[in-house]
Amino acid sequence: MPSPYRAIFGRPGTRSFSAAGLLGRMTLSMTGIGVVTMVSQLTGRYGLAGALSATIALSAALIGPQISRLVDRHGQRRVLRPATLVSLAAIAGLLLSAQQRWADWTLFCFAACAGCVPSVGSMVRARWAELYRGSPRELHTAYSWESIVDEMCFILGPILSIGLSTAWFPEAGPLLAAVFLAAGVFWLTAQRTTEPVPHPREQQAKGSALRSRGLRVLVGTFVATGAIFGAIDVVTVAFAQEQGHKAAASLVLAVYALGSCVAGAVFGLLHLSGHPARRWLAGVAAMAVSMAPLQAVASLTGSLTLLAAALFLAGLSIAPTMVTTMALVEEHVPRAQLTEGMTWTSTGLAVGVALGSSAAGWVVDAAGADQAYLVPLTAGVLAALIALAGYRRLRPRSAPAPSTPAARGIPSPAKAPADERHDPSRTN
Repeated sequence: MPSPYRAIFGRPGTRSFSAAGLLGRMTLSMTGIGVVTMVSQLTGRYGLAGALSATIALSAALIGPQISRLVDRHGQRRVLRPATLVSLAAIAGLLLSAQQRWADWTLFCFAACAGCVPSVGSMVRARWAELYRGSPRELHTAYSWESIVDEMCFILGPILSIGLSTAWFPEAGPLLAAVFLAAGVFWLTAQRTTEPVPHPREQQAKGSALRSRGLRVLVGTFVATGAIFGAIDVVTVAFAQEQGHKAAASLVLAVYALGSCVAGAVFGLLHLSGHPARRWLAGVAAMAVSMAPLQAVASLTGSLTLLAAALFLAGLSIAPTMVTTMALVEEHVPRAQLTEGMTWTSTGLAVGVALGSSAAGWVVDAAGADQAYLVPLTAGVLAALIALAGYRRLRPRSAPAPSTPAARGIPSPAKAPADERHDPSRTN
């Protein structure tokens, strides 16, 4: 392991909570695709399968930030364990109702409750932020590591979920996802020494973390970014099917995630200067530009190999942008609402994935898979426009004018405490 990564794992407990986070996050990449595979095998109804997957995603987008707000107030252990039990019970009900062919409305009820799953990635990043607060170099490497873990989940998760559901029994994929969730959350919450200290209600800023204008820019951009990811998944599966190699779609999408994984590993080794807002804007723009070749490759060549190469290059901009986003969330959200703020970015992604999947499916049916690659391109352009319009809310403030007391040699007052500096009334 390169030295910056070795350094961040020098603190006691870091290896354990990161490993627990890996297990807990596997469900993120396995549940949706596992439900699609299960329902389509049991009923042959792809429309129902997609609607249930979207219901789970949107439910998680609505409930996730509320769970994280409670975590900031009461602590991870007290909140995550009961929330996870609710989600596990809902997943069990969904599997049973699908297997027993119960009425469709029961499936949707259980799918909506399954969205009570906590944002495990945000919980792990909050632990890193607590350990390395005030150490931007180490925190940059830690966020890069967690981005690598995210991509590992998205490389392995769909392969496991689809493979088990098709080779063993239809419910196997979602069932394993539930096992990973339970193991990861209960292992993570058993580690008390690295758990961030909760902030009681009287220390909480009033209202949601979304009061921060900077966070609203990040979340809005991530809705469009999530549409890129959702569209890419649907269109790539459809394109592979048109080429007569539907099973190869999982490998092509794994290459997409591999590009992000490689970029995240390299990005964590860099010692970067300058404000992260500039890097973030450049990353979002690069994601938009990387979508441009996909439609041409698909329509002109029909080659899955060339498409995989184009997606690998497109994936190189993902992890660095995600890492920089976490740094901006920490800067623009009050410390007492950090977990909630990180979860709101995941919520934006989830909403975008649902929207992008739906739009891409409609275009595939209407115009074919090769033309449907215009959907992620459109989403990428929209993300870049939102990022550009909101950049002024994220960029660093101007340096103080020479007329300040410090410039005239008058001693300046001591810095305010961290919590005071994060007063929401000063948040951009």
